[in-house]
Amino acid sequence: MTIFASRRYKGLGFALLKCDIELLTKKLFIKTYGCQMNVYDSDRMTDVLAPLGYAPTDMADSADMVILNTCHIREKASEKVFSELGRLRQLKERAADQQGRQVTIAVAGCVAQAEGEEIIRRAPWVDIVVGPQTYHRLSELVGKIDPASRNRIIDTDFPEEVKFDFLPGEHAPRGPAAFLSVQEGCDKFCAFCVVPYTRGTEFSRPVKTVLEEAKRLVASGTRELTLLGQNVNAYHGKQESGKDWNLGRLIRALAEVDGLERIRYTTSHPLDMDDELIAVHGDVPQLMPYLHLPIQSGSNHVLQEMNRRHTSDVYLAVIDKLRAIRPDIAMSGDFIVGFPGESDADFAETLALVSKVGYASAYSFKYSPRPGTPAATAEIQVPESVKSERLESLQQLLNAQQFAFNKGTEGKIVDILVERAGGRDGQMAGRSPYMQAVNFIGNPEQIGQIVPCRLSEARQNSMTGDIVNLKGAA
Repeated sequence: MTIFASRRYKGLGFALLKCDIELLTKKLFIKTYGCQMNVYDSDRMTDVLAPLGYAPTDMADSADMVILNTCHIREKASEKVFSELGRLRQLKERAADQQGRQVTIAVAGCVAQAEGEEIIRRAPWVDIVVGPQTYHRLSELVGKIDPASRNRIIDTDFPEEVKFDFLPGEHAPRGPAAFLSVQEGCDKFCAFCVVPYTRGTEFSRPVKTVLEEAKRLVASGTRELTLLGQNVNAYHGKQESGKDWNLGRLIRALAEVDGLERIRYTTSHPLDMDDELIAVHGDVPQLMPYLHLPIQSGSNHVLQEMNRRHTSDVYLAVIDKLRAIRPDIAMSGDFIVGFPGESDADFAETLALVSKVGYASAYSFKYSPRPGTPAATAEIQVPESVKSERLESLQQLLNAQQFAFNKGTEGKIVDILVERAGGRDGQMAGRSPYMQAVNFIGNPEQIGQIVPCRLSEARQNSMTGDIVNLKGAA
């Protein structure tokens, strides 16, 4: 024990304690797929397992427990998970054979929820399968593992208890910008989407618990919170008086939290953009001028087939209201091309809508059938080659709009929340109010600060900038 040699007798007690702690500490590696909600869930899994002695590591090879926190939204999500599980089998066997060390492997998230039994059948070296609504039980499930009997544990229920009521406090600071889950599940049942089947119906956290978590995060150094939900603007959390609060009211309350400088929310549905939420964009300075508002298609025919329950005109009317209140708001969106039955004319309407809106950023994908969804069995499927052509055309337009937006901000002085070191020596990185990634010359002491920065050069996916002094001089 080399630690003893350096401290002699006076420090022996401390050395013993430190050694015991090191021996008790186990390493946890979590690989996160998919959306911001999964990032939040992975952080909370770390909190759940911390009392058992697990500490996060960036190296899967040295981990005592590996969790794959999965996403089921995109095509072949399951096969990607099974491919990764094949590699983890080798890791597990190598640790056992060469080091006599047991590695626990768990699959969490939406693939786990949808295909729990299949995961165990195809990958029997997996120890735990746990759904997105039951990961608060992870410490209990780990305790049930018996290497001798090779028992396998599946917990993919939709329990009566609410997981948020059982999650512990944050084990470690989240950093200057953090996620805060306020809503889960979805009742919209879009024809292409698996979320209602993997995350369940809509649930909104009570106002009190949201505010308490927000205050804890801010006290640990967080300056910006992004409120999360599969359909976040459907939020209807109970206030202590018993009244429901919508998202707009919740944002107003969060803006009163001392030290919380920035607020964002994602992902929204056009039908739930009520007048109060729209008004908040003009009334609350902490709410950043950026909104991700998916539409998926510009064609009313396709929107109807998708069961989106709104038209392109409804979507555009929402944007008009937002821009009337906050003219500089940066819009983001989601698009699916090649949805079953989408014609050339339908796709042309999507391009027309994109041209009309002018997005600061957007995400576009080829339609991929998800098992169990209505669209997966539709008779008229668009050929893959056509999907690819349409996607390329759409992305060219969206990329041009993104660069144009970035170009239009050159010369502006904006506040940047410094989040981390940049990719080059002496460089720091953060986000503008418009969600742009901004790189500038700075120092690590600025992490967590909000600094004024003149945006100097536009790139496709980022900006460069220069810090300015309080008087605005470069």
